[in-house]
Amino acid sequence: MPSQFFGLNIAYTGLLASNASLNTTSNNIANVQTEGFSRQQVTTQAANALRVFQTYGCAGAGVETLAIERIRNEFYDFRYWNNNEKVGEYEQKIYYMKQIEDYFDDNGQNAGFKTVFDQLMITGLQELMKNPNNTSFKDQFVGYADALTEYFNSVAGNLEKLQKDVNEEIKVKVDEINTIASEIATLNKQINTIELKGVNANELRDRRTLLVDQLSQIVDVEVKETKIADLNNPDRNTGGSRFIVKIAGGQVLVDNFEYNGLKCVSRTDDEKVNQTDVDGLYDVVWDDGNNSKFNLYGGAMGGALKGLVDLRDGNNGESFSGQIVPNGVDTANNTVTVKVDKHYLKDLNKCNLSDSGGIVKLGNKEYYYDSWTYSVTYNAAGEPEYTYTFQLSNDKNLNPNPPSASVEGSTASVGKSVTYQGIPYYMAQMNEWIRTFSQKFNDILTSGYAGDQKGIALFTANMATENKQYFFGDERRYDKESYEAYTARVNALVAGGMSQADAEKAAVLKVEVGKGITNQDSYYLMTAKYFDVSKTVENDPSLLATKKKEGDGAEQNDLLEDIKKLATDKGSMSFRGCSASEFLQCVLSDVALNASRAETFYSSYVDIAMNIDTQRISISGVDEDEEAVNLVKYQNGYNLASKMIQTLTEVYDRLILQTGV
Repeated sequence: MPSQFFGLNIAYTGLLASNASLNTTSNNIANVQTEGFSRQQVTTQAANALRVFQTYGCAGAGVETLAIERIRNEFYDFRYWNNNEKVGEYEQKIYYMKQIEDYFDDNGQNAGFKTVFDQLMITGLQELMKNPNNTSFKDQFVGYADALTEYFNSVAGNLEKLQKDVNEEIKVKVDEINTIASEIATLNKQINTIELKGVNANELRDRRTLLVDQLSQIVDVEVKETKIADLNNPDRNTGGSRFIVKIAGGQVLVDNFEYNGLKCVSRTDDEKVNQTDVDGLYDVVWDDGNNSKFNLYGGAMGGALKGLVDLRDGNNGESFSGQIVPNGVDTANNTVTVKVDKHYLKDLNKCNLSDSGGIVKLGNKEYYYDSWTYSVTYNAAGEPEYTYTFQLSNDKNLNPNPPSASVEGSTASVGKSVTYQGIPYYMAQMNEWIRTFSQKFNDILTSGYAGDQKGIALFTANMATENKQYFFGDERRYDKESYEAYTARVNALVAGGMSQADAEKAAVLKVEVGKGITNQDSYYLMTAKYFDVSKTVENDPSLLATKKKEGDGAEQNDLLEDIKKLATDKGSMSFRGCSASEFLQCVLSDVALNASRAETFYSSYVDIAMNIDTQRISISGVDEDEEAVNLVKYQNGYNLASKMIQTLTEVYDRLILQTGV
């Protein structure tokens, strides 16, 4: 039979349960505006009944307060994290694509491409055609040409600054990842310390979830928590857990109490990827002492970090790749020859391969190269074959083990293929246009005459390291080579006594790019940043050619008619299937499309994020009305338990003091 005081103990357990519920309700109300806070509730169950060996069976023993638990549905957390990475990615793309759009926009307030191009090819050309021998009109025309070069210089400079800004923001995001990872690892330790004692660390878990929320907007996350088992007693709940956070397609960032830090390492001059890249772009590596590479370009990569990488390195998938040809590894000269079939690598006007050295991946191993040579040969069917020969660095610190013939037939690549149209893509588009336009324009001028003097080129490029300008001569110009010309050179060499094989080898068309540049340079070296008007013509505009034949009169302007066609005639010049004057439409259509897509996707993913968060809040958020009801409910429970204790006190008073002798 239970004790006479058994009822008092039952009432006492009810008092404790109601008190715990009241305190928990108070905590919920206090944190109603706290970001990341999850509603908590007291978990109770009936205490084990007491066997009394009476006909009515067992006597209830009150209530047990088991735990204070947070109300959270991890399914919605996972959904929120997966969606949040898209929000972060497109938020970055909206911001920076709007800036790129502003750089190219020609709205009448700033001198954009259409304005300066029309001044040159319409206003200036029309005036010059009226009086082609007038030096002042020639001077005005050269001035308009100079304005065109300044426009491209300005846009290239702005894009370079933007690439630097994006690069620095990548570093900021990496620092944020490290800070969050460090705090998560610390929280994991604190949570385990508390929960090993059988207590739920609700607030610490909320803080950890909030940090993962923040991390998911920077980079894609994958979270897994497993219970730590007691090997000697598998059924025992140890209370411990192992919390793992993976990012960027499964790379481990946090493993319970430890985290893997990241750091940014600036690329050196001999690690450049694109010709137009600014110096010091960051590669991200693990801060593990070995500088193991962190994969920024994985297909599963997401978040703001992906958006920034796409913008900084996006080349529309037009990275260098090819196949190492048979006998393409020359160990004696430390060179490797690679055959290419990509259209943008066959035409040097479209090529954006670094001209100051870099890293080429041969098979599965990376090697440093100093320079490269572009070559065109013809097979037996008269079809052109395009190859690049890389001069590998002789520095043993950079290339301790030179490649062997075993890599022949393998793939060679430089940089990564990033399908997004980022800054390198738009720089390459500008370079392609100015190279093509300048070639066509200069070819017309050099074919004519200024008075009795042979015409000279108007457009050129400044050298980056010297106060000089390039001279783009006709000798070995790759874009003027033909199979007939190649065959003629081979036949001439054979006629001179050279063997057929040696003649074919000697007649190979080559354009050297990199160290040791000669005056037989390719227009590849002309970039938007260094695009300029020839100082010779600028100082003496009378040298500007206006007629086709030397003997024609001073008023002849037939050469200018050919230049006029260059603006609108696709047969004279074609850029992406359009005329020269339609450059802005082509580029702006890309920019506008990317900006519009980013805005559309961002808006969609933000709406999804709000819907998921609403669902999360409906479960884990604090509802003031619901807590008010709970407050009354638990208050009544507390009052009733107190009333029961008061009643039992009176019973015990009568039993003890007023009963018996």
